[in-house]
Amino acid sequence: MDTPHPVDSPDAFWLNPPASAVPDGDALVVTTRERSDFWRTTGYGFVRDDGHALLAPLPEGTAVEVTFLAAFDALYDQAGVMVRVDEATWTKAGIEMSDGVAHLGAVVTRGVSDWSLAPVPDWHGRHVTVRASRSGDALTVRARCEDGPWRLVRYAPLAPDAPARAGLYCCSPERAGLQVRFTGFAFGPADTALHL
Repeated sequence: MDTPHPVDSPDAFWLNPPASAVPDGDALVVTTRERSDFWRTTGYGFVRDDGHALLAPLPEGTAVEVTFLAAFDALYDQAGVMVRVDEATWTKAGIEMSDGVAHLGAVVTRGVSDWSLAPVPDWHGRHVTVRASRSGDALTVRARCEDGPWRLVRYAPLAPDAPARAGLYCCSPERAGLQVRFTGFAFGPADTALHL
């Protein structure tokens, strides 16, 4: 990413402020509220829209990149990137704990949510970067652990004229007090190719 975007920018706002968000040098340490989550209907029959997300405009042709570190240990602890049009149209992607293992996953919501996961046990307790690029009618989500190779996480639809916002997010659906140390939050040009 070429252009750092400070987390105190007037363009960024908290959707559902967390219990705390404390600057620590160049990082932002975010602590979740109890049973916070983003999910819509599928399988569970409920709608949750109280996870924490710090969002700024994401015009077509741009990308957002977030780097974070966290001690995920409870079921569904999660953090990463969110791209949001409204309460029924959004994508979140990052690391999520499931069955005691860190997973790289994404949820794409278009009225109802879906969920995809791939285990990444060697990423647990390490810096992870997630990038969401908006180009044409598509959202391309990639992730990597530290300086490792980028992995394609999701290729999802996003209408080119949709007024999307994007940024860092975290949730703890089964508890309170997950702490996530966000060490990077930047906006820049979208990836120009699907395959790097």
